[in-house]
Amino acid sequence: MRDEEGEVLALHGWQRPAFKLLHQALAYPFKLREHFRAQTRESSGIEARHQLEQYEQNVSSQQGEDGILREIFYRVGPGTRYFVEFGTEDGSVCNTALLASRYRWGGLYIEANSQDVQKLRKRWAARSDITVREAFVTAENIASLLADGGVPNEFDLLSIDVDGNDYWVWKALANYRPRAVVIEYNAAYPPPRRWIMAYDPKHNWDGTTHFGASLSAYQELGSRLGYALLGTDRHGLNAFFLRRDLLPGSGLREVSAEEGYHPPRYGILGLRFPYRPGAYVSQDDPKSG
Repeated sequence: MRDEEGEVLALHGWQRPAFKLLHQALAYPFKLREHFRAQTRESSGIEARHQLEQYEQNVSSQQGEDGILREIFYRVGPGTRYFVEFGTEDGSVCNTALLASRYRWGGLYIEANSQDVQKLRKRWAARSDITVREAFVTAENIASLLADGGVPNEFDLLSIDVDGNDYWVWKALANYRPRAVVIEYNAAYPPPRRWIMAYDPKHNWDGTTHFGASLSAYQELGSRLGYALLGTDRHGLNAFFLRRDLLPGSGLREVSAEEGYHPPRYGILGLRFPYRPGAYVSQDDPKSG
């Protein structure tokens, strides 16, 4: 507890058990929910299929990415502590904010919105190891953006979230070898359906299901690029990949799209995006992206 001037106030006498009792009462619904979730996982075998769920935790992320990424790099080692993330908005809530602030990772942020870029630059103004670039990411420019930003061929984490051409952007980075990749997938198309949004360099997401690619499509692309699918978060938003040469000894296993898939449960209410038909490809078209 703190007073009006921010000084810490100690608890005395009856305040201590009263505060403890209040804390237990407020925490009880959450403990009860986790108890039933654990029973459900145990009875249905979900825990065996979804190996990442138990590590979900949010500090500066939205869907448990902080905890999952921390566990992955605890197992394989932090490497050089370098990331690339685009689609971060102002960087207050994103996949690498915790890595940058608490664990002192450096890296490259790319964001298209000018106001968000200004906030990002202000946030990391004291960090010479963090670069912020203003650019609208496309499959044509992403490799040159990384090259101009001085990104090494092998770095630690690539985080992709551009709400549309994510599949084609990852494909365009075939010459880069990040140790781990987290990418937003389109859970509206469950395995084994292989759905990929047709490439559109001017695409802006309209809040519907017309974006990105299905988990099966990402698993196939990741496999071709040398990556193993580890799973997804329980909200059906992000897919996590580990470079296959790092899999042995990590204690993590590669899963199929069917095993790793979670249906879409976005936001606090677990809603889905409204369906919208649009141009897509059912197989990797070399003319696209």
